[in-house]
Amino acid sequence: MPLLHGASLRALLAGAAVAHLSSFPIVRASPCAPPQPLRLRAFASHSASEPPPPPPSSPSPSTSRVLASAAAACDCEEGAKPAICTADELHYAPVPGTEWRLALWRYRPPPEAPKRNHPLMLLSGVATNAVGFDLSPGASFARHMSMQGFDTWIVELRGAGLSTRGSELAAASTKSDMSSNSGVDKILTQKVNVVPPTKDMLTNEPQSSEVPVLTDTNVLETNTSEEPQLVTKLANALAQLSVTFSGYVRDSQLRSITDSFFDRVTELVPDASLTSSLEEVADKFLGLMELPQTSAIYDQISQLSQRLVKILGEGQQNVSPRLFGWQERLSATIEDLQKQLELIISYDWDFDHYLEEDVPAAIDYIKQQSVPKDGKLLAIGHSMGGILLYAMVSKCGFEGADPELAAIVTLASSVDYTTSNSSLKLFVPLADPAEMLRVPAVPLGTLLSTTYPISSRAPYILSLLRSQISAKDMMDPELLSKLILNNFCTVPAKVLLQLATSFRDGGLRNRAGTFFFKEHLGKIKVPVLALAGDEDLICPPEAVYETVKVIPQHLVTYKVFGKPEGPHYAHYDLVGGRKAVHEVYPCIIEFLSQHDDVSS
Repeated sequence: MPLLHGASLRALLAGAAVAHLSSFPIVRASPCAPPQPLRLRAFASHSASEPPPPPPSSPSPSTSRVLASAAAACDCEEGAKPAICTADELHYAPVPGTEWRLALWRYRPPPEAPKRNHPLMLLSGVATNAVGFDLSPGASFARHMSMQGFDTWIVELRGAGLSTRGSELAAASTKSDMSSNSGVDKILTQKVNVVPPTKDMLTNEPQSSEVPVLTDTNVLETNTSEEPQLVTKLANALAQLSVTFSGYVRDSQLRSITDSFFDRVTELVPDASLTSSLEEVADKFLGLMELPQTSAIYDQISQLSQRLVKILGEGQQNVSPRLFGWQERLSATIEDLQKQLELIISYDWDFDHYLEEDVPAAIDYIKQQSVPKDGKLLAIGHSMGGILLYAMVSKCGFEGADPELAAIVTLASSVDYTTSNSSLKLFVPLADPAEMLRVPAVPLGTLLSTTYPISSRAPYILSLLRSQISAKDMMDPELLSKLILNNFCTVPAKVLLQLATSFRDGGLRNRAGTFFFKEHLGKIKVPVLALAGDEDLICPPEAVYETVKVIPQHLVTYKVFGKPEGPHYAHYDLVGGRKAVHEVYPCIIEFLSQHDDVSS
């Protein structure tokens, strides 16, 4: 069955972008049966190409800063975790320089389990939470690993699952630790007051007399008594847009939103002779967006808002019949703008934020709690989780740094999809990033929970959704439904756009486009087990091998699960398929056991 047409899919995403997300109950997990060992095989590697110049990067947060901030996080207490969390404990790890606290689901090994030297970190895929690793008592990867003696931690990245963003962490962080972006976020989460601010809206410093001020007699002489509530509403919305734009000057997304807003406002002017006046106001406002946001700038935004409303009102006097309800339509346009800005503010992060901030913070917190003798962890990543592990060891290999990982396992992951026929090529916005940025966040959980009932009954219009996740007869229908309805959440467009670079020549790169992660995998010193599913439509075996082949031969083990006669493995089956506990889990446990010795 063919996939949805690209234009239809983007329309669906845009319509669902402001949908409310729903929560669903999760079944508590319990231990699984012990595994049996399985032999592994390795493939030869190929040399990496010459590295590019060093990219600009931010240093990873230091352990001392993480530990200092950890006191402000909500450590788990008996009975304190919510019912939705099926782990033994729920911890919160602060991300330095932000207001984020990452939810960490901890599964403690029982006393009779084998003794292990390293804790185990699990990273989920894009727009997913901890549920995929702990779906049910009979299909809990996390619980199974804890029964094998591993102190197991599932990391929920920012925006996923139980991870939260609040002001309590910011209060515990020093001012020097705060990034410029988080400072802007703090400003943007506050309402813009009707009374103009008396301090600089970005720096909170007294207004500088050197800030340029635009003057226009037409603006200053507008009638301030005309539609005062509408003027105030418009001024506040435009001021919020201006503050947002000042924090992301190079982001074409906000420029596009501004143009779209004024295009809609232009439709409310029935008199064509006034279009030039409206365009003049729009141009002046765009000029203000380039300036520091002070009270003087806010004054001018308010004056421009007055003039804009006056132009629209005068337009109604000069035409017959008049446009009915233009005030209400303008008000609705302003509200749409505010909602879009809220989405941008709430979902303004990309893959590099996960890599440079979230994962290091989680590693430091887990080390603080588990205290491994050599200061290292074992890590398993599914889909994007594995991509994060590849990116992490690649960056450390380039820098000559220690990734603090004793060994890693990647499940259905690759940093280069160019040689594969991945189904993501039809879903990821490859050709028109600007269009995708009109939808700041994709509510994947809402989309899947809405479409899944259609796909699970005749005429099976969206039955392809099932094959994207699990192969035929590989998962119990109830567990598959639970996975689709509980495991997915909202993902920022910027995350998808950065991941989309893995479909271009050279593979995945950093946000600046200056660092290609695949090029430096030949320099890593961490053992890697890379697993693929024979019927994985999202990350086919050829995509996995495209990454594996550049890793040093003595460090990498590669295996494809699935047989010609069956069973077959799709994207999620490596974690939760009915055969995984007997075929995949033993393979992973044997590999991790080989690299759990602190003396090695």
